[in-house]
Amino acid sequence: MSQLTFQQYDHVTARCRELFQRKTKDYGTAWRILRLPSLTDQIFIKAQRIRTLQDNQTRKIDEDEKSEFIGIVNYCLIALIQDTLDEQAPMDLDPAYALQLYDEQLNQCRQLMADKNHDYGEAWRDMRISSLTDLILMKLLRVKQIEDNAGKTIVSEGVAANYRDMLNYSVFSLIKLELL
Repeated sequence: MSQLTFQQYDHVTARCRELFQRKTKDYGTAWRILRLPSLTDQIFIKAQRIRTLQDNQTRKIDEDEKSEFIGIVNYCLIALIQDTLDEQAPMDLDPAYALQLYDEQLNQCRQLMADKNHDYGEAWRDMRISSLTDLILMKLLRVKQIEDNAGKTIVSEGVAANYRDMLNYSVFSLIKLELL
């Protein structure tokens, strides 16, 4: 895998991290109130909006795909954090601790990206952004089904693996959008 991929990945995720950090200063960790299915639905709304933007030429709200992909990255990380926190964890997390948890989950996603890129040969670079969007939506439908099954799977990965994949598809899309 090329060093360029790591540089691009780190550049894009640094922007996502900065927004998370700024919003944590503004709102604290109000997101702690959200249950995993609510976070899944938030990601779904963003992914569906991206698909609508890709399919329609007319926009009534002045936000582009980039902001929605950034939202998916951050909501996926929030979901991963929520999934690892004990039920007794406080609702109000210290901002520095929240950022530490963010970084830990992001590092796991980055490692997964490196491992999959090794095995797949960076196939994402030849994919359309619309295909990456469709993959995110498919992963969301899988997560919804797992959630509806009370987290039980027979042969499938759990929700965390799907959140990580959605995050990485979003990062790839952001990289591709920056190259346009």
